Amino acid sequence: MVKGFSGVAGKGRSSGAKVVRQRVPPPAKSQGAGSLRALEARRRALCLSLSGAATVGLALPRALSFCLVLGLCLAVVGCGGKDTRRDEKTAAVVASSADFPVPDGLRDNVNFWLKVYTEWGRDKVVIHDDRYLAVVYEVARLPGRIEPSYTPAQQEFVDLLKDRWRARLRALEGRVAVGARLSSAEQSLKAQLEDGGGPGALFGAAERVRSQRGVREQYRDGLARSGRWEPLFREVFRRRGLPEDLALLPHVESSFQANARSSAGASGMWQFIRSTGSNYMTVNSAIDERLDPVVAADAAARYLQGAYARLDSWPLALTSYNHGVGGMLSAKERYGTDMGRIVRDYDGRYFGFASRNFYAQFLAARHVARNAQQYFPEGVPFEPPLSDRPVRLGSAVYVTDLAGQYGLPASALIARNLSWLEPVRRGDHPVPAGTTVWVPQRASPTTRGQLRLSTF
Repeated sequence: MVKGFSGVAGKGRSSGAKVVRQRVPPPAKSQGAGSLRALEARRRALCLSLSGAATVGLALPRALSFCLVLGLCLAVVGCGGKDTRRDEKTAAVVASSADFPVPDGLRDNVNFWLKVYTEWGRDKVVIHDDRYLAVVYEVARLPGRIEPSYTPAQQEFVDLLKDRWRARLRALEGRVAVGARLSSAEQSLKAQLEDGGGPGALFGAAERVRSQRGVREQYRDGLARSGRWEPLFREVFRRRGLPEDLALLPHVESSFQANARSSAGASGMWQFIRSTGSNYMTVNSAIDERLDPVVAADAAARYLQGAYARLDSWPLALTSYNHGVGGMLSAKERYGTDMGRIVRDYDGRYFGFASRNFYAQFLAARHVARNAQQYFPEGVPFEPPLSDRPVRLGSAVYVTDLAGQYGLPASALIARNLSWLEPVRRGDHPVPAGTTVWVPQRASPTTRGQLRLSTF
């Protein structure tokens, strides 16, 4: 989101995300020692019943959701597991480049996002430390039907997982603070935190528990869509003398969805908020060029060109796309262009999880896009490149009149021009002069007086 809006092997501390394997402490004595086996049996039966419900498309009843919550309070890990087989591989292959270096201090973050994009699917939820991404406590399988968004029961499931880990971490921190003797499980958890975050990482860990859903399917779909747009995006950045791989930024912002919208008001494939978008494009009640992927790509190129001119660092310029140039100038004043240290130490008011991870997400997304066959051996059905051509209107014209000039139905132009809003589509408002219009490659107008080829 444009705020105004996710080689050379390094010697990083970790080769990949560290999954803490811990047994849940036994239940309180009032529960009865014999009840643990029964609860575990109920948990397993619950997982099976939820799986069956998903198969036949049944809704998850509230009572079943309550049983899920009860089982999670005392059960181990849940219905899922973990897979770290690619840890060594991912750590070794994400290469630095002159424009996009991979600081050693960010390798754990990059490896985490590689897993989010390529290993963990929508049926998985990852419980992890939001500051030290090498520390992954649990990878659980979501119960019930898998939808784009969590069902209420799945949200309850995730909330319970996070609450359970917060409680365990608070208890461990308290025992360490008073010098209590730790069990082997507690020692292992403390060691994992210190290995992933350094000495003292345990303190405050309960407040850093976060969940992340896997997006493997979503990233693959985005790769498929990118086939239509990436060649034109690369041309846009190349003509402005910028690194062509900036064309891959929509993998982080929108998964190459042209109609993407965020809760913060960002729109389009390049996720400009209205105020920032208005500085680079036409954004009004008739035309919203944030929704035109190529026009917005040129706007993003101009924004990033300006950000780089002020920050003199592509990692900082890219992060400004989420955090703003002013925020990154403040970070640069304190830590220079050391992106690893900025992520680790900068405490700007709005420099939260999304901003800290924006550059790492870009590095991971870029790496996967450049090695799609490696991460998606089943294949990616790339869409064919866009074959339409852009023209720029010399004067305002209504859609029906413009379609008539090309001998096309109005619907054919409306489908191609995503920036046209309802007043234009309905014919209540003309397409303004200066607007870029996409037409079929072989279409020719009966008159050329009000049209000229776009500069794209």
